[in-house]
Amino acid sequence: MTRSPRNAGLVLAPILAMAWHGNAQAYRPFDGTDAAIAEPGQVEIELGPAQYLQTGSERTLVAPAVVFNYGLSERWELVLQSEAVHSLMEDSSKSSLVGNGLFLKAILREGSLQGQLGPSIATEFGFILPDLNGDPTSGTGGSVAGIVSQQWPWMTVHLNAAIAITRQQTADAFFGVIVEGPHDWPLRPVAEVFYERDFGGVTTTSALVGAIWQVRDNIAFDVGLRGAQVNDQPLREVRFGVTFGFPVR
Repeated sequence: MTRSPRNAGLVLAPILAMAWHGNAQAYRPFDGTDAAIAEPGQVEIELGPAQYLQTGSERTLVAPAVVFNYGLSERWELVLQSEAVHSLMEDSSKSSLVGNGLFLKAILREGSLQGQLGPSIATEFGFILPDLNGDPTSGTGGSVAGIVSQQWPWMTVHLNAAIAITRQQTADAFFGVIVEGPHDWPLRPVAEVFYERDFGGVTTTSALVGAIWQVRDNIAFDVGLRGAQVNDQPLREVRFGVTFGFPVR
């Protein structure tokens, strides 16, 4: 993502840092997540095989984006995530592995997402791992998030709040709201808005609209169109992917 191959890393690194902080574990096609986890012994994989991202005039292919979830127990889940990004600029062939993270997610209160009354409440915390072949200043950070979800017959809402120390060792805060259509609909509309402030100098305001097609209990396809403002740079993104699960024991 450069004007000259020699400076590829210098230009690509800050753009990737603005686009992928990885503070709160995503739930496709969102940047936020829900207060639910995989069942014990169940693997759930969230796969974005190819996604398009444009920040200003810089164009990038994200292929693939992968999140691996494993149900450790009734209330705990292990989460691993990573994204491979490739510049689509003619004068750069820069590729990096970004958005790397290792997290634990815990259910603090069983609620509507677990078939109980009232809101479901969860927390997610862990390590934000360094980029590979990305930002040369990338190090190890950490984050902790709180998630509250409420499901009604006509709508589901997820509230996310997270604080973090980024890979560049600056403080970061994330606040987001996800709204989904009726959960019983096989194809339900979805939307998300969030605000993120990296106190190192990056502010992101984002909105996404999309849909989730629930093919079976363990298979869902998603699509999302996202527009954002990252400081003074407009950001446009097309997301699509699949989430599938299977037992391993």
